[in-house]
Amino acid sequence: MCGSRRKTSPPVSLAAPDPKRPTLGMAELIAMTSALMALNALTIDIMLPALPEIGRAFDALGNERQLVITSYVLGFGIAQLAYGPLADALGRRTVLLASLGAYTLATLLCLAAPDFSLMLAARALQGAAAAGTRVIATAVVRDLVSGRKMAQIISIAMTFFMAAPILAPGLGQLILFVASWQWIFIALLISGVALWVWMWVRLPETLAPENTIPFNVKSAAVNYWLAASNRVTLGYMCAATLIFGALFAFIATSEQIMAELYGLEAWFAIAFAGVAIALALANILNARIVGRYGMRRISHIAIIAFILINGGHMIWAIISEPPFWVFYPLLTLGMMLFGMMGANFSALIMEPAGKRAGTASALYGSVTAIGGAVLGSAIGLTFDNSVVPLLAGMAVLGLGGLIVVYITEKGELFEPGPADPDTL
Repeated sequence: MCGSRRKTSPPVSLAAPDPKRPTLGMAELIAMTSALMALNALTIDIMLPALPEIGRAFDALGNERQLVITSYVLGFGIAQLAYGPLADALGRRTVLLASLGAYTLATLLCLAAPDFSLMLAARALQGAAAAGTRVIATAVVRDLVSGRKMAQIISIAMTFFMAAPILAPGLGQLILFVASWQWIFIALLISGVALWVWMWVRLPETLAPENTIPFNVKSAAVNYWLAASNRVTLGYMCAATLIFGALFAFIATSEQIMAELYGLEAWFAIAFAGVAIALALANILNARIVGRYGMRRISHIAIIAFILINGGHMIWAIISEPPFWVFYPLLTLGMMLFGMMGANFSALIMEPAGKRAGTASALYGSVTAIGGAVLGSAIGLTFDNSVVPLLAGMAVLGLGGLIVVYITEKGELFEPGPADPDTL
């Protein structure tokens, strides 16, 4: 009709209870969340091309070189249990700045490590320091938004976050072309310092004073229990742990499979980037459709497809080792489906959290990181110069995740559910 005007929705308010700093805009919130998440991915994936050199430097030439990755992830997972209560008691900003400061110190320890055992210990400390970035990023988003808007922001943030695994192996390979593997840790040191400065200047405190929870062991235990006692949180956290186990198994074995088994060598970084790009595209798609179809419906379809693809791929590999032109597209498709599960599982886990967002985020991150690292490492250490262990592990973990989701939803898959609102 002539003269009619299209109605627009009111802008989302991201005002934080911190008068000392300006209100965050949506773009900067997404950028901060992406950068904090990306630091963790960068610290893992930039190491992949350097694993053979690090193994030679410390006389760790077999599957044990994968421990450079898994030791970091284990430290990352365990420390989150402490960051959650600290973030709920002291505030998001203070804890994050301390976390980033500790990350830079741990990175220096990695550079100074004289043997492989101390290198692994330093990597675990680096992961423990970086754990605060994971907890605070999710808690800040939950402080400011909820529901499908939260899932949308997490999906967008994960899209930009995927730039880290897209670029990180290539960056690591470029560094190795001109310098030694130690310069990879120097690049991580620079990244940590830059993030600290940005957060110190721009990040407001998003925890409202009335939502502060005093820190003590009893309070932390009670809040972890309350977070874990929610059926949706517990169920999707267990399912996510199994799915992350599949992801970590892929990361741990990717260099050995693609660079060595399939002979890609220096082209491994490009192949790995292709998988990461596919994951980013999956998150873009999820961000566009989650508001229409909901977190449950998308993630339930994705996990079933994940099982079918990896199960079929496994059968092929048992009969005959698949050529790279078969292995790579099927692996990439499976990882895309992981992308359709990750953000939605995260949103479903965090939705019931309320003022315990820091504790719930820490519990989720810790359980999925520790459990995922243990499962992924167990699969990775069975690498026998074939792709069967990886594909079998991914198929079995996917099936386990589906069973957990089915029990959590009491047999009602694909339904929106009470914790899937379109609210802010």
